[in-house]
Amino acid sequence: MFLLNQHPDYRTPLEPVDAKTLGVPAAEEVERYLTYRDNHAPTPLHTLPALAAELGVDSVHIKDEGFRLGLGSFKALGGSYAVIRLVLEEARCQLGRAIDVAELHAPEVRAVTAGMTVACATDGNHGRSVAQGAQLVGASAAIFVHSGVSDERVAAIARFGAQMIRIEGTYDDSVAEAARVAAEKGWTIVSDTSWPGYERIPGLVMQGYTAMVREALRQLPEAPTHVFVQAGVGGVAAAVAGHLALALGDQRPTFVVVDPARAACVFETARAGRPVRIDHGEPTVMAMLECYEPSLVAWRVLSRVADAFMTVDEKDAVAVMNRLARPTGNDPAIVAGESGGAGLAGLMRAAADPEIRTALHLNGASRVFVINTEGATDPERYAELVGMRPEIVATTPRRADA
Repeated sequence: MFLLNQHPDYRTPLEPVDAKTLGVPAAEEVERYLTYRDNHAPTPLHTLPALAAELGVDSVHIKDEGFRLGLGSFKALGGSYAVIRLVLEEARCQLGRAIDVAELHAPEVRAVTAGMTVACATDGNHGRSVAQGAQLVGASAAIFVHSGVSDERVAAIARFGAQMIRIEGTYDDSVAEAARVAAEKGWTIVSDTSWPGYERIPGLVMQGYTAMVREALRQLPEAPTHVFVQAGVGGVAAAVAGHLALALGDQRPTFVVVDPARAACVFETARAGRPVRIDHGEPTVMAMLECYEPSLVAWRVLSRVADAFMTVDEKDAVAVMNRLARPTGNDPAIVAGESGGAGLAGLMRAAADPEIRTALHLNGASRVFVINTEGATDPERYAELVGMRPEIVATTPRRADA
């Protein structure tokens, strides 16, 4: 399914609060925070010339977030950044003075954070980031996971010392339960989705994601003409689209939001012209994108700066995983998890459809940017779908300039 943005707010300026959250100064502040992370390094940007030739575009560049902060996902940028910001704000309130990130490990700050508990719901990646952030600052973490989250992903979160709480139902059910329990216990919810009355903290999470856009703009030889980014609740798509619109202005690329067909809450919201909750159906292989209600903040941004919305099927996601693992020509081998290549799957589907190509002005001069949002966050599942262990794919020789 494909549709162009027909919302009345399309191409209007972002709300001031969103422009402040996602603008260049905010992104630069996120990058400053990252300099205080021991394992911080920019993630690689790869060129896929063989795939670009097959798709009939000038270039395809893919940002590989499988290397982000040791967590294997772009989510490492959001939850932990929000936790750090919230800890510093609480320390400022209790200590009565401004507290900079450089003081994060000062004894008086650690004494404040030792009494804090942060909580969230997760499909896997966001919870890992929140748990890592809590461990980094010396706070406690309680992570709510629904019945569809694999034991491997639960174990990957628990290794950061988080209390793991299993609930029945879907991701959206876990969001509701996390909010309920946190309210009872006085915990701080650090969610990557927003709802009425709860917007600032999801905004901080989205702000964290802008760091990878700043990196990409420095790494790309030219600004992209087209960007395809996957959506769960919409946070990463909104962060990327919003920052590109603010940083590049009239030169911003055509931005396409890609949803799993089985969990297309952002697509259906775009079709309805307002946030909608969709029915839970058969699970999608794109587990990190299996969300049934969009983030209100994310939709507020995407309604203004997304140009089109589309869906991809299960087979599209698995095909991209395999294509990246077994590249042709001089393209490098890339480990992409089940949700990681959904944006690229959208590009491949769009490039194969003459009507969509025309609607997006996708042609031989197009410079396309996509994000591999996760590596093999569940290695066993990856091996099942690709037929190779992720460590084998990761050690495939790469060209020095790839």
